[in-house]
Amino acid sequence: MYDLTIVGCGWAGFNAALRAKALGLKVCLVEKAQIGGTCLNSGCIPTKALIQSAKVYALTKKSSAFGIEVSNPKVQFDKIQERKDRIIQQLRSGMQLMLGDINFLNKEAQILSPEEVKVDGEIIKTEFILIAAGSKPIELATLKFDAKKILSSNDILSLKEIPDSLLIIGGGVIGCEFASLFSILGSQVTIAEKMPQLLPGEDREVARKIETVFKKKGIKVNTNTSTEALNLGDYRLILACVGRAPKTEGLGLEETGVELEKGRIIVDEYLKTNLENIYAAGDCTGKTMLAHFAAYQGIIAAENIAQSDKPRKADNANIPNCVFTDPEIASVGINEDAAKDKGMDVNIHKFDFLGLGMARIADETEGFLKIVSDKKTGGILGASIIGPRASELISTLTLAASNRLKISQLKDTIFSHPTFSEAIGEALK
Repeated sequence: MYDLTIVGCGWAGFNAALRAKALGLKVCLVEKAQIGGTCLNSGCIPTKALIQSAKVYALTKKSSAFGIEVSNPKVQFDKIQERKDRIIQQLRSGMQLMLGDINFLNKEAQILSPEEVKVDGEIIKTEFILIAAGSKPIELATLKFDAKKILSSNDILSLKEIPDSLLIIGGGVIGCEFASLFSILGSQVTIAEKMPQLLPGEDREVARKIETVFKKKGIKVNTNTSTEALNLGDYRLILACVGRAPKTEGLGLEETGVELEKGRIIVDEYLKTNLENIYAAGDCTGKTMLAHFAAYQGIIAAENIAQSDKPRKADNANIPNCVFTDPEIASVGINEDAAKDKGMDVNIHKFDFLGLGMARIADETEGFLKIVSDKKTGGILGASIIGPRASELISTLTLAASNRLKISQLKDTIFSHPTFSEAIGEALK
């Protein structure tokens, strides 16, 4: 008999298991695929490993700007892929080690009732269940994945060679990251996005900037464009990445009575489903599909199960979002467009990286940083960044927004010089 059985070992399930164990629960963790879920095996980690190799190649090609001559750098794509796979395996082994004596079952699970989970023919008795089954790439009805020409974001990670031409359908985070990556590696990349801008939902000025940068790099960007307007035969490979959907089929949820809406598990603010002993966390809840948010949800779900007398709400709205393009993009909280659309009275504090010493030193001057604050209270509401180290800089602004710091408090912070983080201070001057 277990206190908690967790179905899925991605970032939500893994972090929930560790937190539940720390709180004294007897935990069983079930995962039918590889430990680490989407993030480790087909998302964050492999894509960023490939992107880092591309960054090194791009830097090597412009090394003469730093007074370093490197003759004829070449991409060895097989070595890049080997490095990516090695990193995944190392992290996978580390996660397995961290689980310690938690019973990890690398098998398929089916939920029979709020107290029973069937795993490989065996019935596991449990007091609570946490569903953390993750998500999967959305497949277009008119463009089925075949893993040969029409690829999902999972398929493209296993390429053996760099395509000479690549059509990316969907200009969201995944599409823009792969566009940036394969453009650096030498592919002729075309993006087709049905919405008026790349990265729908991001600050419009940021979206216009990345579109301008992409076009400078030779990437063809087509917004307000549907797949029907394209000749698919013109491209060597097609990557369809129009979003992800909760992965809940086959778990027996309908039979058990867990409430679903368009495939996602409905949870309350404490991450509890409509059934008293079943919780859900991560992508399968259909909320913000980011690994760090899944980890946050997993931890809170574990705490609410272990400490039901003092439950916590999963209500932190300040979730940082990062896009690992070149230049990077990051945002948190309310952006300028959203604030104005809501009729909010705000101040915009902006600084261009062109004026930053460290950006000049690194030869990464493209982009800007914007902070949104409440005009009346001075409270920091959000930020948008496009530029060098955006994925790191956003953490400071996430801390500020989460703790409702005021502009005056952040303005008085002394940032070390010369650094990229000085851009935050400069924006507030």
